[in-house]
Amino acid sequence: MINVLMIEDDTEYAQFLSEYLLKFNIKITNFEDPYLGISAGIKNYDLLILDLTLPGMDGLEVCKEIREKYDIPIIISSARSDVSDRIVGLQIGADDYMPKPYDPKEMHARIMSLIRRYNKTPKVEENVVDSIFRIDEKRHEIYFNEEALVLTPAEYEILEYLIKQHSFSVSREQLVYHCKSLKDKDSKSLDVIIGRLRSKIGDSSKSPKHIFSVRGIGYKLLG
Repeated sequence: MINVLMIEDDTEYAQFLSEYLLKFNIKITNFEDPYLGISAGIKNYDLLILDLTLPGMDGLEVCKEIREKYDIPIIISSARSDVSDRIVGLQIGADDYMPKPYDPKEMHARIMSLIRRYNKTPKVEENVVDSIFRIDEKRHEIYFNEEALVLTPAEYEILEYLIKQHSFSVSREQLVYHCKSLKDKDSKSLDVIIGRLRSKIGDSSKSPKHIFSVRGIGYKLLG
């Protein structure tokens, strides 16, 4: 789970973005009050989304204060169109600036890009998801109903990531990025691997029990 701190006084907008990003295993915690946001335990978050027009404190001041104390990716998200705000925001430590309105798909892409750049992908604390799938990282093996699967390196990496993101939708881009063994970085190659994985666990694309296609996003694993 990627934990994102958001400081945004438009609660409806924050809720909309939160619901969208949750499909990608990204959890947003929003604060309307910038002072509460600053004191929210920033070290516990992987990224900050910051509005500029805030009650009681300008967002640029918030950005400067947080950057001076913490090494965290910062995306400024604002309806303020003055180019000087963008320049100052980037100069004082913001990593990206997204003018509102924007497509939430673009925000997702920028979040993943910054997380990769900062190398702050959250660590998974447990390898055991449930009694059906189990990862043995020391042996580099994955078990399905306690039987070791015979997997290629690419199949292992794709299935491992799906298991670690269990029950959450994972975008095709995320899967391709995390599959270091996938030489041909395109959708067709990914579909072939998913098809082979389904075959090895007795799953079906028409009536899946474990690996589900999520229209417009990618895949998710259940069971």
